[in-house]
Amino acid sequence: MYLIHTCFGQRRMSVSEYSDKRRLKWERVLYIQYSLLQLKRTLSRMSPPMGDSHKRFLQTMMSNGIISASQAAALHKHCCETHGAHYVADRLDDFINIINAHLQSLFMHIRKGMSEEDGLEYYALVNVTETDITRMASDYADNELELFRKTMDLIVDSESGSASSTDILNCADSLQTKKLKKKETEHVLSKFVQDKWLNEKDGEYTLSVRCIVEMEQYMRTIYQDLIKVCHVCHNIALQCQMCENPICGIKVHLPCVARYFRARSDPRCPECSEFWPHEIPEIPQSQSQSSQNLPSSSKENTAPTPSRRSRRS
Repeated sequence: MYLIHTCFGQRRMSVSEYSDKRRLKWERVLYIQYSLLQLKRTLSRMSPPMGDSHKRFLQTMMSNGIISASQAAALHKHCCETHGAHYVADRLDDFINIINAHLQSLFMHIRKGMSEEDGLEYYALVNVTETDITRMASDYADNELELFRKTMDLIVDSESGSASSTDILNCADSLQTKKLKKKETEHVLSKFVQDKWLNEKDGEYTLSVRCIVEMEQYMRTIYQDLIKVCHVCHNIALQCQMCENPICGIKVHLPCVARYFRARSDPRCPECSEFWPHEIPEIPQSQSQSSQNLPSSSKENTAPTPSRRSRRS
């Protein structure tokens, strides 16, 4: 017998009755999921069809995983001109929305994210059904995934939004799955950087744009007491400045700080109006001089073949 709580108090329920209620609950969940899938497919059929320009754009995204906004704009123009499609320079997001409508039934989505380091925007192709680190399982061993989790723990728990190579090497020596030697750890970290999950500068590791965009829901769930969003752009804020007023304590990305306080002689917190005591960084030159180069695969005459990494993205 099971003791359950109802609005009329407690009552006992037989094992069979309890099992039936659980079965009905899961049947409802499956029905809702099936209905949502059918709705997505219907909306996909109702949306404008994808032309060859959309398909080429998607194939390039699959091959690269993530591209900068400037590369996406150049790719948009290249795809339209190559396939004779109507091109409007400021309609990139509308162009991508057509692709996303057809990706819904596949549980894929092209998302926009911002780099915490320089404030540049990026577009990433993500799998919306996998919200945790298991999406990386096809490319990494169990102990490598454990190392990534511990690295993420260090980064999220730090005040600077970064983790030193020394701290990560120390973690590698206490892995539960299988310990990694120093050379092995350094090799795995270089793989994380090469695959665009981490950034590295002067021995300090930070989460990349791709990682934050793809793992956002996972991070909000696992680190809900540690994660805060930028007061200006409302994205997850790790590399940031924080208001020193204990009642306020908002966080603002460094690039957002640079833009928000530009030309203000008396910088004050945008929330509580207390004096902002931190040094105001300069706006990175890369924001105004970003690369217009096309992603490599889009330059090929034939359709690019999706890489192994792209199937995970």
